[in-house]
Amino acid sequence: MADLEPAIRSALARLALPDGGDLVSRDMIRALHVEGGAVRFVIEAPSPEIARQMEPLRRAAEAAVAAVPGVQSVSAALTAHAAPKAPPSLKVGGHAKPQADGAMMPPGVKSLIAIGSGKGGVGKSTVSSNLAVALARAGKRVGLLDADIHGPSQPRMFGLTARPASPDGKTILPLTAHGVTVMSIGSMLAEDKAVVWRGPMLMGALQQMLMQVAWGELDVLLVDLPPGTGDVQLSLCQKSQVKGAIVVSTPQDVALLDARKALDAFATLNTPVLGLIENMAVFTCPHCGKDSHIFGHGGVAAEADKIGVPLLAQLPIDLDTRLGGDGGTPVALGDGPMAEAYARLADRLISGGVV
Repeated sequence: MADLEPAIRSALARLALPDGGDLVSRDMIRALHVEGGAVRFVIEAPSPEIARQMEPLRRAAEAAVAAVPGVQSVSAALTAHAAPKAPPSLKVGGHAKPQADGAMMPPGVKSLIAIGSGKGGVGKSTVSSNLAVALARAGKRVGLLDADIHGPSQPRMFGLTARPASPDGKTILPLTAHGVTVMSIGSMLAEDKAVVWRGPMLMGALQQMLMQVAWGELDVLLVDLPPGTGDVQLSLCQKSQVKGAIVVSTPQDVALLDARKALDAFATLNTPVLGLIENMAVFTCPHCGKDSHIFGHGGVAAEADKIGVPLLAQLPIDLDTRLGGDGGTPVALGDGPMAEAYARLADRLISGGVV
């Protein structure tokens, strides 16, 4: 007698709850089953504690349903979901802890590549995010560690808004987007929260993001370094098995002055420089098609030739690149000229055996 169900629900809806609403409007009726004149249903309480107080309501519900014409027997049960456990607290930062073998190299990661720059504002993080996406589109298992702890930008560039989970207060489960596994201190804090830490806490955060993150099996882990030649670069290159570094610069002399310092720092730390990338190399006017070398021309190419390392790419200033970064969809995801440029860069690294 399935036509009994509306009348049964109507009877249950007349049972008001002390804190407002009724059993139906509060969606507390589960597994309502009508077979002939026999009725069975479950009342699901918000918590075990509340369920223990609801026995009078359960009996009232049985009585209300028994009074519905056509009902011959009623059985109502009480249940409740166990209260979810609070996730373990995870302290971010703090001093680095000694490693058993002294090394900070995540298990399962085949190669680790640092992406650095001598100064900020040259597009290092933009290059890092798009190169990661391009490598993933080429079939590689890619991770991206945002080690720019004072100025993390990868969560915005990948459109990540969730906080990484920790099942035990120690292991960190990274986020994924666009085929890339991503970890950033920016995902652990509010977007407008400043990280006001001294060097030892930076080292602790770097160690956590390398060794406590469940990176899984990766062909390559790209590390988006902070600008300059500070503590993070020193610790990463001294304590991790860095396969090599890529240095990003714009063409003008001021940027190249600082890029040379980054190159010298990697040489001092015995970290091979895999190549240079000239970013913002040219601007092509969308109206007239004329090229303008806003930041000068060929400076990075000349520097690469001078020190004998490859010039991996010359990337233009591009509006779609900026819009993609701000919108959480890296331009390398598309099929336009910039996506093709990053695809060529990824292919060069793959064919060269770097990745």
